[in-house]
Amino acid sequence: MKQPDATPRAPEGAAASEPGSLSRTEARLRLASTGPNRLPDNAPPPWRAALGQLWAPVPWMLEGAIVLQVALGQFPEAALVAVLLVFNAALGLFQQSRAHATLVALRSGLALTASVRRDGAWLKVPAVDVVPGDTVKLSLGAVVPADARLTAGGVLLDQSMLTGESVPIEAGPGVQTYAGALVRRGEAVAVVTATGERTRFGRSAALIRDAHVVSSQQQAVLRVVSSLALFNGTVIVGMVLYAWHVDMAWVAIVPLVLTAVLASIPVALPATFTLAAALGARALARRGVLPTRLSAVDEAASMDILCVDKTGTLTLDALSVSTVFALPGFDEAQVLALGALASAEGGLDLVDAAVCKAAAAPPPVGPQASATRRTTFTPFDPATKMSQATFEATGGVPHRAIKGAPSTLFALVAPSAGASAAAAALEGRGLRVLAVASGAGHALELAGFIALSDPPRPDAADLVTQLRRLGVRTLMVTGDAPLTAATVARAVGLEGGLCPPGPIPATLMPESYGVFAGVLPEDKYRLVQALQKSGHIVGMCGDGANDAPALRQAQIGIAVSTATDVAKSAAGMVLTGPGLAGILAAIQEGRISFQRIQTYTLNSITSKILQVTLLTLCLLVTGEAILTPLLMVIIMVTGDFLGMALTTDNVEPTPTPNAWRIGRLALAGVIIGLCSMAFCAVVLAFGSYRLGYDIDRLRTLAFVAIVFVKQATTYTNRERRSLWSSRPSRWLVASSAADIAIASTLAFAGIAMPALPIWLVAATLCSALGFAFVLDAVKVPLFRRLGIR
Repeated sequence: MKQPDATPRAPEGAAASEPGSLSRTEARLRLASTGPNRLPDNAPPPWRAALGQLWAPVPWMLEGAIVLQVALGQFPEAALVAVLLVFNAALGLFQQSRAHATLVALRSGLALTASVRRDGAWLKVPAVDVVPGDTVKLSLGAVVPADARLTAGGVLLDQSMLTGESVPIEAGPGVQTYAGALVRRGEAVAVVTATGERTRFGRSAALIRDAHVVSSQQQAVLRVVSSLALFNGTVIVGMVLYAWHVDMAWVAIVPLVLTAVLASIPVALPATFTLAAALGARALARRGVLPTRLSAVDEAASMDILCVDKTGTLTLDALSVSTVFALPGFDEAQVLALGALASAEGGLDLVDAAVCKAAAAPPPVGPQASATRRTTFTPFDPATKMSQATFEATGGVPHRAIKGAPSTLFALVAPSAGASAAAAALEGRGLRVLAVASGAGHALELAGFIALSDPPRPDAADLVTQLRRLGVRTLMVTGDAPLTAATVARAVGLEGGLCPPGPIPATLMPESYGVFAGVLPEDKYRLVQALQKSGHIVGMCGDGANDAPALRQAQIGIAVSTATDVAKSAAGMVLTGPGLAGILAAIQEGRISFQRIQTYTLNSITSKILQVTLLTLCLLVTGEAILTPLLMVIIMVTGDFLGMALTTDNVEPTPTPNAWRIGRLALAGVIIGLCSMAFCAVVLAFGSYRLGYDIDRLRTLAFVAIVFVKQATTYTNRERRSLWSSRPSRWLVASSAADIAIASTLAFAGIAMPALPIWLVAATLCSALGFAFVLDAVKVPLFRRLGIR
């Protein structure tokens, strides 16, 4: 049995205009000059990325503490800090890997093989060997291997993942297509114009690789640590100079410095940010949202601008017939039936599939017939911009049904001002309009128009309304035509005008426009950058590869459930279920997470100010360190780490976007910290002057006072109103009980420190409880004045 010929054939009618082919030798030379037709992998070596995570202000402080602890032989304490350092570095490496995963997914969308003409013969070659100037064959189901310009034939191209166009385009000679586009119908010949990273696909990959924005979470950690390092570093230097001035022995100065360093480092702050985001991510997973970057949970709290792609995000990405306009002599059912006769079956052409679906049970097709049977069919031709069929009407009289562009069919029928006005009105609504005509032989009569659209999602309008109530402005950013975009924008209630065509300005106020249409992937990317430069926290919601650069650049990229792998890997969050309700869930959980992290940050500032200033005061008064490194490590473990239970606390999300105001937060922390230091100073004064304790027992008393007053400030700081306004979580209460129990047991049992009488420990705890109510009276007006909410 003879096997079919596997050699690709040129499209019909293409031979005369088909350009010459490259020789194999010339192709090899061009491949050596331009490089392979693939996206470069510029990911740094793992060891370099790992070292980069250890070279920053936060790791420096932790590394310094480790060195001092090792020098003093305090190996268990050094190991504890080292574990935290490695954990934070591992988290940073995981976040960096997301960009590389996006590039891998992007490369997977490119063609694997291509049909090229070399030395006058058609060959199958790996797509990576395609070079500029190659003649390539584009056939049904193939992926375009590189940017190319069609020279012969005609195809239906699906470029939605690249350009954001909601429907495939008809492409004939002279039309430019791009790597990664899918051929839905037809066959054509094209000449390659760009390969590899010089393609539109490659430019998107470069944008993804370069896209980077420092999250507000990272900025907050850096500012808190930097501020504490500057303040406490100055205090520590002053302490060392004073100790040297009063002739304190170096054997005593070194432990003092280590104690002060441990007291000043918010050692658990990065881990707390991570834990709070992880808990928020788990809550979001239960609500149909999968965070792929933990920082996105925090960013959702601060987001005040949401850029939304149209196709597949605000719309269903399902072309359907929205309006049928019948001219006199026909009805809507007949127009649909005629349109279905002139449509291809099988569903590969989305336009034809939508028309056939709308006309699933066609009635008689016109006044000329009562039954139909299609005898011939000519598919859509980009050159003529129409498709047609012949059918037998009543009595066996052959008729034609034609469907195509209104301008094409107007030339085939008698002029009609009413028909032209009707078509213009439909097009003015942003609909894709098809004209339908029928008749025997050349005596054609215009039957009417079929208007198609990609309808908005049922929940899109409600989403826009609720986002507006939450203080988030929604902008539409799409590659579709302005009229189509404006129509959808009106349907879903978007505010703002249509941005005129042209380059995106470097800075942009979101109040200026509500719709950005006809934009390319790099335009979406630049729009996000422009909004960020204007001081906004930007979210981007999309579904295609054309959205990937903007999804990566935005502080919070959101991919819908039907998004491509490229979009999902670039995004910070993926909606795992249908609909857009996950965006609202992300904002709510993000604001809850933000409130928890803000409370812990305020607690961290308060405790560090308390500890360093108390060390300084006691050094000035007694000439000795009031805490030892061991006591400081115990405080760190029992306070900082058990205090991470704040990440489970019961909080209310704010009605408007959150923002990190570190300056105000630091001022509040300093004031509350100084008040707490005053409480501890009074307790130590009582132990020294009333009870006559020596420095060793005073150290135990200082340890107890610090632990108890930190618990008091935890409960005053957690609530922006009075401390009794809301109920703390069970985990927070349990951690407080554990902290108090551990400190009390160590103090009156004399473990790792001189023992104190149990009555004194209990009295200090009761005093701290009373101090909490006094401090709360100071905190409420303070928070109100500083705008902390």
